[in-house]
Amino acid sequence: MTDQLKILTICGSLRKNSFNGAIVRALPSLAPPELSFSEAPSFAGFPAYNDDVRLSSGAPADVEAWAAAIRAADGVIIVSPEYNWSVPGPLKNAIDWVSKLKDVPFKDKPVALQSASGGQMGGGRMQYHLRMILTSIEAQMFGKPEIFVNFATKKIDEKTGAITDDAVKDILKQQLVAFAKFVKRVKV
Repeated sequence: MTDQLKILTICGSLRKNSFNGAIVRALPSLAPPELSFSEAPSFAGFPAYNDDVRLSSGAPADVEAWAAAIRAADGVIIVSPEYNWSVPGPLKNAIDWVSKLKDVPFKDKPVALQSASGGQMGGGRMQYHLRMILTSIEAQMFGKPEIFVNFATKKIDEKTGAITDDAVKDILKQQLVAFAKFVKRVKV
């Protein structure tokens, strides 16, 4: 048996019972056996990015811990809602912080995106913007299949967090299998 690939999950929502958090929690049960998962440390307490702060005192310890978790992973899956047609502010802030570190943790890192929202687009605009942001710091962006869970209130149980839609489970399984192959290819 080959070594497992270490996949770090990052939830773009800070809400305890978010649909995106429910997807993050479901991934291990849907994944092929060669993937192992860990959740990234929280970025909820990161101060607003300010380059004067970084230059005078360096990155805060929790920013460094988040960056270290990304560096230690073989691949990253970001599961995020869409806020005002774009990336949630706290997630963008976290990426801004680590993008200024000497050893940018997303550089050459395989990254897959997933999103869930109550609307029809399923977070598509957020993914478009996040893909541009991560490409600018040289992440290796996974392509297809894409995951856009639209009308999430009908596909994820709000009380239990269980994914109730078989089509969503199936596409997540397909993406995880394809992402495992992508990570192996990029790691070489």
